[in-house]
Amino acid sequence: MDDGFLMEVCVDSVESAVNAERGGAGRIELCAGLVEGGTTPSMGLLQVVKQCVRVPVFVMIRPRGGDFLYSDREVEVMKADIRLAKLHGADGLVFGALTEDGRIDTELCTALLAVCRPLPVTFHRAFDMVHDPLVALETLISLGFERVLTSGCDSSALEGLSLIKRLAEQAKGRIVVVPGGGITERNLQRILEGSTASEFHCSARSARDSGMKFRNPNVAMGASFSAPEYSIKVADVAKVRTLNAIAKNIL
Repeated sequence: MDDGFLMEVCVDSVESAVNAERGGAGRIELCAGLVEGGTTPSMGLLQVVKQCVRVPVFVMIRPRGGDFLYSDREVEVMKADIRLAKLHGADGLVFGALTEDGRIDTELCTALLAVCRPLPVTFHRAFDMVHDPLVALETLISLGFERVLTSGCDSSALEGLSLIKRLAEQAKGRIVVVPGGGITERNLQRILEGSTASEFHCSARSARDSGMKFRNPNVAMGASFSAPEYSIKVADVAKVRTLNAIAKNIL
């Protein structure tokens, strides 16, 4: 924590983690699959990131993209990943689970939290898919989550700003409400001033051209909507520093 706020940067590579720390991030959310909103990273990635940065590393526990309604076997994967993440040095964990009618899955969350402890846990943007966010917030508080990451149940934190502010007022310090989703240098000031948040979440990425000299333009490694093979997105030190400076000036 610095000057009353904390910037969390979500990353999916060692390079991005190092850049985030160099730019002033106070915490890292380590993921794979940022195109899908973040999935569980490899334990190899976690090990190397922990060797390269000193700020806390919170690990995403999400076995796949898509919805947050999990099968019994997916739950077993999540529990195994939590145990491994703790073994390899995670400083905190990030997950979310919902019932089919859009409520917090209290039974599953209770079971996963028990495996996570004593580490702190963030409920991720599965929160933005709930039926009633005000009720859901009380549920997360009763379960013992330390944080909830949210865009205010809208397409971005700026669009959902009024709800984020309402959630923060309702929380009254019982849980940290962390704005996230589409946060940039252009809108951070409005989001922080409008939400009274003490923490915020961003990716602060820029595209970097691949070092490949030979390129085959006819082949794609993923689905047609996936990121191009010859462009790599990494956390941008300058962007992180700019966001950090904006937040310091405000708060």
